[in-house]
Amino acid sequence: MRNRLRKIPWSRPLADLVQTAIDPLLRRQGFGQSGLVLFWDDIVGERLAAMSQPVKVLWPARKRDRAAENGSAPATLIVRVETGFALELQHLAPIVIERVNTHFGWRCVSRLLLKQGPVAAPPLARHGPPPLDKVAEMAAETIVGGVKYESLRLALTRLGARALARP
Repeated sequence: MRNRLRKIPWSRPLADLVQTAIDPLLRRQGFGQSGLVLFWDDIVGERLAAMSQPVKVLWPARKRDRAAENGSAPATLIVRVETGFALELQHLAPIVIERVNTHFGWRCVSRLLLKQGPVAAPPLARHGPPPLDKVAEMAAETIVGGVKYESLRLALTRLGARALARP
């Protein structure tokens, strides 16, 4: 039964399904795609992401006669920020705008609008790898014991312990 489940040809990563499910919801808030919300901590860094979160993107109204002339005008990104951190984020606004634009590869945001209020905790905390199995670690140490360089030997020991610990 277990082998049969592994060979399902139509299985897809959960991230693909989640992204297609939340994209229409985020589009209502002005987000063209979910990348800004999903990767906010990667874009601005963990410290800023812990104190802020993107709320909405406000795109300027296009005039019909100037739409082809100017292309698309940059938007305003509305960010909810913890009350005590708002002043610092205001000073870091040019850096945040640059990082957001770099992430998307074009100048999509020109202004940051801060809304003070409580920021929800990140949905999932990133955890490190599980601890090594001592028996597998000892077996890996005996296999790579002849490696001359200390850092390489330690890395190979960790890799070997993970490989040997798998069922």
